[in-house]
Amino acid sequence: MVHRIAVIPGDNIGPEVVAEGLKVLRRLQALGFGPFAYDEYPWGAGYYLKTGAPMPADGLDTIRDCDAILFGAHGDPQRVPDRVSSQGLMHKLRKGFQQYVNLRPVRLLPGVVSPLRGKDEIDFVVVRENTEGEYSGMGGRLHAGTPYELATQTTVITRIGAERVMRFAFDLARQRGGKKRAAAATKSNALSHVFGLWDEVLAEVANDYPDVECHKFHIDAFTVHLINRPEWFDVIVASNLFGDILSDEGAALAGSLGMAPSANLDPTRRHPSLFEPIHGSAPDIAGQGIANPVATILAVRMLLDWLGEAEAARRVQAAVEAVLAEGQVRTRDLGGRSTTAQLGDAICARLEAV
Repeated sequence: MVHRIAVIPGDNIGPEVVAEGLKVLRRLQALGFGPFAYDEYPWGAGYYLKTGAPMPADGLDTIRDCDAILFGAHGDPQRVPDRVSSQGLMHKLRKGFQQYVNLRPVRLLPGVVSPLRGKDEIDFVVVRENTEGEYSGMGGRLHAGTPYELATQTTVITRIGAERVMRFAFDLARQRGGKKRAAAATKSNALSHVFGLWDEVLAEVANDYPDVECHKFHIDAFTVHLINRPEWFDVIVASNLFGDILSDEGAALAGSLGMAPSANLDPTRRHPSLFEPIHGSAPDIAGQGIANPVATILAVRMLLDWLGEAEAARRVQAAVEAVLAEGQVRTRDLGGRSTTAQLGDAICARLEAV
């Protein structure tokens, strides 16, 4: 069966890192995996500048029947406000396809040094609620341009939204084995209504998983715990904003944002899921060929696993780890001088031998 993949390279370094992800997929197909078919869509800030919208009005329908989406990075803040490209593209994809789980694994890979001295056992997963919370989009502005201008942004937490993402997280803690520990981020001492509901649902869900440790931390304390003892964490479940913050922090602890992949999942599989690096479009280094493609290549690994290509996914992970452990080919964020393409080539070269 052919796996049909919608490819959205995006803006700035997005096309550069996606090219390396596609290079890996093509090499895997040459080794007998797949096959894979690709349809590419030029959506993002660049598309907005040409058409007045980050994606066409029928964009969701255009890619609805694909098996997965490979995404690069979007945004060009000097020319297009971030809120325009984010709301008009990523929010539409995530909400329109009910990709309510944003799965962000954080792991310190062989040969990579954490900025935290003496911490070499970093391996946890952030399960971020992806369709509501602080990024619900509810709110607005009144009296624009006057001294009385005001803006509101409403955090939305629903029982069904909290419960489904929490159950995904607890199930994942069971599947990972090991610690079997779930830690939830909250702020119910200050945001009593929305996170009061979040805490109540957490307690109810935890009762159904007596074999999984359940812990809860206020977000400000959580960020400190993650720095002081990252090795303690296993599965983290958080609202949209809190999950965004904690996963970015975790990626930095694991060596670089250029190492961190993510998956935007519809666990029901009624809609296609989207796989991407967590980093932005980095216009300051675009076109220089120095961006780290590992996050995108590991996002490809997650995509392969989601499509049932377990052996291909294993090979990608092993190839990445082997190249990083050798330490000969590294991009600048990892202290090396290699180009984006050189690191991608090195990983492709190892796919057959791992």
